[in-house]
Amino acid sequence: MNYYTEIKDTLIKNEMYKQAKDYSKNKSDLQTYYEVGKLLIEAQGGEERAKYGNKLIKEYSEKLTREIGKGYSARNLKYMRKFYLFVQKGHAMRAELSWTHYRYLLSIQDNKALDYYINIAISQNISYRELEERIKSKEYERIGYKEELSEPKVNTLIKDPIVIKSKNIPEKVTEYALHNLILENMEGFLKELGIGFAYIGHEVKIKIGKDNHSIDFLLFNYKFNCFVVVEIKVTEFKAEYIGQVKKYINYVDENIKETSNDKTVGVIICKDINGYVLKYCTDERIFTTTYKLQI
Repeated sequence: MNYYTEIKDTLIKNEMYKQAKDYSKNKSDLQTYYEVGKLLIEAQGGEERAKYGNKLIKEYSEKLTREIGKGYSARNLKYMRKFYLFVQKGHAMRAELSWTHYRYLLSIQDNKALDYYINIAISQNISYRELEERIKSKEYERIGYKEELSEPKVNTLIKDPIVIKSKNIPEKVTEYALHNLILENMEGFLKELGIGFAYIGHEVKIKIGKDNHSIDFLLFNYKFNCFVVVEIKVTEFKAEYIGQVKKYINYVDENIKETSNDKTVGVIICKDINGYVLKYCTDERIFTTTYKLQI
């Protein structure tokens, strides 16, 4: 069997198919690259020997580039080989994901992390560029995602740390400055928090008894149908922060929440977490995380 000819014919058929039926070219790409990956493995004498068969990959790449055109670099052929093994190991070939999506996904070794990124890529319909950014930012590791959570809550799916991006980070970061950095890119901040967050307001004025207070950020999570009180601190976590946020949560529950909404939850975002203090100040409605500034 002439493996090179088989690979070349398979790729040419795909190029012709894409020109004739553009609407389904993504599915055709995935199936074609799967088949090419299979042929490459066979041409190299099986999976074990294929690990060291880069000389053949380079040879095929040079010939395909001359005879068909761009898009068949040695690196791309290696991705096709990897894609075939990926599907063979039990991962479904999802037509909702493009080949470029898969190229980023193939770099992930942890199966749970892989499932997480595939699920968010499909459910949130994110571009391959956004997927790349989320993988690079180690979103899975930061979210502390646990597959065994049968009933996840809004405060169990928030990342740690929260990455706050800005082109202009001041030398000294005060709470006022940090608030402004968040307001400059509120959309990015909401995405960092997780799924389903919507902005309601900042420095929301409330009155408890004779005392005036302001909630740093009031959000709503439509996935979990609840208000979310967010307090920003530029210091290490302190025990009194729990009491402060608990007051705000109770106020929102009594004065803002509708009867159809679930109970309000709180998020405290600090510079650092003191585990010893946190251990004795936990509240199931309040989640504590840290922030990281990034240009």
